Amino acid sequence: MDILLLAIESSCDDTAAAVLCNDKVLANVVSSQKVHAAHGGIIPEFASRAHLQNLVPVVDAALHQADVAQHQLNAIAFTRGPGLIGSLLTGVMFAKGMALALHIPLIEVNHMQAHVLSVFLNEPKPRFPFLCLTVSGGHTQLVLVQDYLHMQVLGETRDDAAGEAFDKTAKLLGFPYPGGPLIDRYAQKGNPDAFRFGQPIVEGWDFSFSGLKTSVLYFLRSRLQEDPNFIKNNLHDLCASIQKSIVDILIKKLVKAAQQLQITEIAVAGGVAANSGLRKALAGIEAQYGWKTYVPSLEYCTDNAAMIGITGYYKYLKKEFAGHDINPLARYAL
Repeated sequence: MDILLLAIESSCDDTAAAVLCNDKVLANVVSSQKVHAAHGGIIPEFASRAHLQNLVPVVDAALHQADVAQHQLNAIAFTRGPGLIGSLLTGVMFAKGMALALHIPLIEVNHMQAHVLSVFLNEPKPRFPFLCLTVSGGHTQLVLVQDYLHMQVLGETRDDAAGEAFDKTAKLLGFPYPGGPLIDRYAQKGNPDAFRFGQPIVEGWDFSFSGLKTSVLYFLRSRLQEDPNFIKNNLHDLCASIQKSIVDILIKKLVKAAQQLQITEIAVAGGVAANSGLRKALAGIEAQYGWKTYVPSLEYCTDNAAMIGITGYYKYLKKEFAGHDINPLARYAL
C-alpha cells in the first residue's frame, strides 16, 4: 500500500511543507522570510510570527501541487528539533492539530537526522555504512550512518558552525545577511591561495571555526589601516581564500575519519552543502581516493520539508509514531 505523507519544517526561518508518496517527493514548497535581512541575522520572535502566517498557505500549496486531499493522508511528519523554540512550537502545534482532526499518526523528526537522509531524495543513493558531513548555519557534525534510523555523531563543532563562519566573515567584508552565498559567488572569480588565515588545531573529529573568524578579523584590521580600500580592491581573492580555509577544515576531518574507519561511502548534507567550493572539494576526494560521494540537489540542501518527509517515511515503516502529548520545549537529540 502506498503511504501518503505530509511533512512540515519550521525549525528556523523557512516555512516548508512537502507531500511524499512513499519515498518519492510529489511536492516541496518553501516560503523564506525576508524580514531578517535588515537586522543582520534571524530574530526569533519575527520568525515564529511569520510561521503562523505562512503555515496554512504553504501546506495548502503543497497539497495542491501534489494533487492530494487531506483525507488521503496517512500521517504527518514534523520537525521536533533542534531549532528556535518559537518556530518549532508553531510547527508542532499545527501538525498536532491537523493530525488530531484527520485521525492520523504524528511522526516527530530530528532536523539533523533529516539533513543526513536528504541524500536519499536523489539518485544514486549511498550504501550503509556511510559517513555524512552535515554542515549548516547552526550545526557542523560528522555522522556515522549505520542505517536509516541509526546514526552516531562522531564529531561536532565546539563553537561556531561552518555556515556561521561563512556568514560572520561575510559581515566583516561588508556583505548583508545572509552573506555565505555571496562569499561563494565572489569566490568563483578569485584566487583561493591569495591569502592564508589561521586554522585551529582540534584533536579528534571535532571542529572549530571561531579562531578562523578571529584570524580574518585581525587580518582585515591590519590591512585596512594600510589601505582603506583593501577589501574593495581584493574582494574576490578574499572570498576565495576564506572559502578555501573553511572548506579545508571540513574536508581534512572528513578524510581523516573516513581513513580511520575505512569507510568509502561519503556524503555531505545541510545548507553549506550548496557551496560550490565544498562540492568541488568533495568531487576532488572522490577522484583522489576512489570513494563514492553523495550530495543532495540544491533544493534539498537548505532547510526543506522533503527531508522531513523522507525521514518520516522510514519512521512510518517502523511504526515510530509520536504521542499527542508532545513537549516541544524538551531537548530532542540525534
